[in-house]
Amino acid sequence: MTTAPKRRQGPRPLALHLSVVLATLLSCSAGLPYSRGGWLPWRPGLRGRVSEFAALAAGYDPEVLRQAVDREVRRRLDAILTGIERYRHHAYARDLADPPTVWREGASRLLDYGADGPADGMPVLLVPSLVNRHYILDLSRERSLVRALAGYRLRPLLIDWGTPGPLERRYTLTDYVAGRLDRALDAVLALTGRPPAVVGYCMGGLLATALAQRRPRDLAALVAMATPWDFHAEDAALARRAAAVLAPFGPMLEAWGELPVDAIQSLFAQLDPWLIARKFAQFGRMDQGSAAAAAFVALEDWLNDGVALPAAVARDCLAGWYGRNDPSQNNWLIAGMPVMPDRLRLPTLVMVPARDRIVPPASALALARAVPGAEVQRPPLGHIGMVVSAGAEAQVYRPLAGWLQGHAGHISHSTII
Repeated sequence: MTTAPKRRQGPRPLALHLSVVLATLLSCSAGLPYSRGGWLPWRPGLRGRVSEFAALAAGYDPEVLRQAVDREVRRRLDAILTGIERYRHHAYARDLADPPTVWREGASRLLDYGADGPADGMPVLLVPSLVNRHYILDLSRERSLVRALAGYRLRPLLIDWGTPGPLERRYTLTDYVAGRLDRALDAVLALTGRPPAVVGYCMGGLLATALAQRRPRDLAALVAMATPWDFHAEDAALARRAAAVLAPFGPMLEAWGELPVDAIQSLFAQLDPWLIARKFAQFGRMDQGSAAAAAFVALEDWLNDGVALPAAVARDCLAGWYGRNDPSQNNWLIAGMPVMPDRLRLPTLVMVPARDRIVPPASALALARAVPGAEVQRPPLGHIGMVVSAGAEAQVYRPLAGWLQGHAGHISHSTII
C-alpha cells in the first residue's frame, strides 16, 4: 500500500521546473523594451505576433505598460507557486491494499487481481514500464484498469518491477525480458494452467512484444497500449536530443549503476517545459476538497514516485531506442536475437491514444503496421488518460476486455518463421 508523505517533494525535479517558470516569466519584463523597436532577431513564427504587440503597445505610456506586465508576471508566478504549495500539503493518501503476491524475484513481484474471480477467467499478464510504478494501472478505486478487467471476469496479474537493488542495477533489457519476464510468465502458466494474454503499457509494450516473439506457444494474445516503436516517426531531432542527454550522466551511471529519477523526469520535461506551470496554476484554483483535486494529487503522486533505470537499460533505451531507433530498424536485440514483430503470428491489438503527447501516434502505429493482422483501436485520449481519465472506462477498459474475451479460447501454436 502506498501512502503520501507529510510533505511531497514534487513536482520533480522541482528546481528545474521553478527555473523554467522564473526564466520565462522574468524574461517578459526584461524583453519588453526590445519588443517595440524590432531590435531582436525573432524567430519567423513569432515575428507577426511581435509586430502585432508592438502596434498595440505604441498606444500606451511605456511606464504604464511596464507596470502592467510586472503585475501580470507576479500574478502568474503567485498562481503557480500557490498550486504547487497546495499540492505539497494536500491531505490525499493512496489507501488501496495490494492483492496477493503469487510470485517474487529480487525487487519484483506478481500481483494477482483475479484470485477471487471465476476459476475459468482468462489470465492476463500486464507489463508496465520500468521507469514508472506499476500502480498507474491501479491508481484508485475509481481509476483502475486491472480491477476493471477483473470485473469483466478476466484474471489480471500485474508485474510490479520494484525499485532496482544491487542485483537489478547490473541488469540489461535481456535480463528483464529473457530472464525476469520469462519467469513471471512461467509463474502465470503454473498458477492458471493456460496461456495468458500479455498486455504491455508504454515501455512495457516493447517488453511484451519481445516476450511474444520469444514465447509464442505460451501466450494467447498480445496487446500493446501507447507503445512506441518508431522513435523517429514524428520528431527525429527531439529523439536524438533525448539520447544526447545521456552523455553528461556517463560518470554517474558508472558510479551509481543507475540513471536517477530526477534525470529521467528532466527528459520528460523537454516535451512541454511549461506544462507544470499550466497545470499547477489550474490546480491552485480548484476546490481542494473536491474529487477532481484528489484525482489530480493521486496522479501527480504517481508521476513523482518514479523508478531509477539500471545503467545498461538506460543506455539501451536512450542511445539504442531514441538515438539509433533500433526497434523500427530490427536492430533491438534480446538474448542476441533481433525483435522483429513482422514474425509474430499471435492475435494482436495495438491501442494508440489519439491525443498522446508522450508517444506520438505515428510511433505507435508503426508497431501495428509491423505485426501481420494486428488490429488497431484509437481511443480519443492521452497517454496517461487512456488508463486513468474519466473516459478510460468506456474508451479503453471495456473495449480491451471485450477484445480479450473474444480471444479467450485461443491457444497459440504459432511459430517464429
